[in-house]
Amino acid sequence: MVTTCMHKVSADISLECRISGQPGQPLLLFLHGFPEGAFIWDELLEQFGSHYRCVAPNLRGYGHSSQPQGISDYRAKHLVEDLAALIALESDDKHAACVIAHDWGGALAWGLANRYPDRLERLLILNAPHPGSFLRELQQNPVQQAASQYMHFLRRPDAPELLAESRWQRMLGFFQNPDGHMPTWLTPQRQQQYRDHWELGVHGACMFYAASPLVPPHPDSSGDELQDIRGLSLPEEMLHIPVPVRILWGDSDLALQPALLQGLEQWVPNLRIERLAGTGHWVIHEQPEAVRHALKNFLEEK
Repeated sequence: MVTTCMHKVSADISLECRISGQPGQPLLLFLHGFPEGAFIWDELLEQFGSHYRCVAPNLRGYGHSSQPQGISDYRAKHLVEDLAALIALESDDKHAACVIAHDWGGALAWGLANRYPDRLERLLILNAPHPGSFLRELQQNPVQQAASQYMHFLRRPDAPELLAESRWQRMLGFFQNPDGHMPTWLTPQRQQQYRDHWELGVHGACMFYAASPLVPPHPDSSGDELQDIRGLSLPEEMLHIPVPVRILWGDSDLALQPALLQGLEQWVPNLRIERLAGTGHWVIHEQPEAVRHALKNFLEEK
């Protein structure tokens, strides 16, 4: 059974969490991305709750979790610290058996594994780029630059209001298939679940983009923005991931190009990648059995 609770992870931040399993069991931490919420993991929480303490937070800025207003409140450092604190609260030994993460949740999970490697034993990534390869592709790859242009819209101050227009049609559009139709998994009931979730506020969700330095050059810019991204570098020590990592990657993702998987071994020595042919960005919805199978096998590895 999945229940809900609030966890105070710092003096002014609380995270709303969906939970299954008993306290004291090995911890599994599930991290959603944009524009989703903790509820997307419910089936996995039910499936793994008999042997694990499963925790899926609404990230800072989402749902009933704290939604601070400032851009600086959404710097990666603060978001990662939320997760490190949550693990310490939910695990007797202060670490997770595995972190399972998609999209923005994956971006934070890469940071967690780098900064707090003692807080997790292993990391399962679903279509979320490593910061090193993402920076490289934003700097050098015109295809990835074009695919990431949507980020500029989400950084606009009026983005939350525009997303809410016409019963969230722009937001639902993020899920559309390349042919313009909604995927079969996004039933009318599921669409309403998303609308109800977004009605709680999407300012914080947009702030993730506003706070990030990893932004593609805008084709209409004067060139200053292009120079900014080309001149950006990340310290090597911020890119190394010492824990075992498994990546489940939908190779038909319109937003994240396959080139993002190239060269990861230099930063992630214990790595295995499984590509899902014909699968898009929304791996957990398109291939739920593949995700379940990958997690089960990963947890059973010695």
